Amino acid sequence: MGFVYKNKWINVNGALIQSYYICKRQVWYMSHKIVPDQFNTNIEIGREIDSYYYNRDIKRSLIDNHIQIDVIKKDDVIAEIKKSSRHEKSAIMQLAFYLYYLKHTKGIIKRGILLFPEERKRKEIVLSEDLEEELEQTIEEINKIVKQDKPPKLERTRFCNRCGYNEICWA
Repeated sequence: MGFVYKNKWINVNGALIQSYYICKRQVWYMSHKIVPDQFNTNIEIGREIDSYYYNRDIKRSLIDNHIQIDVIKKDDVIAEIKKSSRHEKSAIMQLAFYLYYLKHTKGIIKRGILLFPEERKRKEIVLSEDLEEELEQTIEEINKIVKQDKPPKLERTRFCNRCGYNEICWA
């Protein structure tokens, strides 16, 4: 499948990719500009971790008004800072999306690293053909969710209790 970003995937960004692997309702809420509880403890902790670590590197780079990379390291590596590795799959896919976007829209090949500073852990991400294929399928699924009139069916997951949308779903 070729990359047709401007026409096909205009509604997709890294946050939606990450959310897709956690909760499909979250994807719908975010795409419809419904903001999670900004005073949610986990959201606040994530902000604190992001502001505290890696201050010697370039932080919060916005590209094409579309993707926001947490850190560009001095050795030409892009990195995502995460509170914990609990959502590792979603973090991998978010960072892979950034690598994919840069490759297919700018012709830039970068390396990616997930940073879990509180765990003193890092994980290198390589954009493989399999990962690109999975991203393309995920992007198609996200576009289907975004076009729905209502959010997907409510399903309790292990992430619900800590989610910024908890009260919207379960109140």
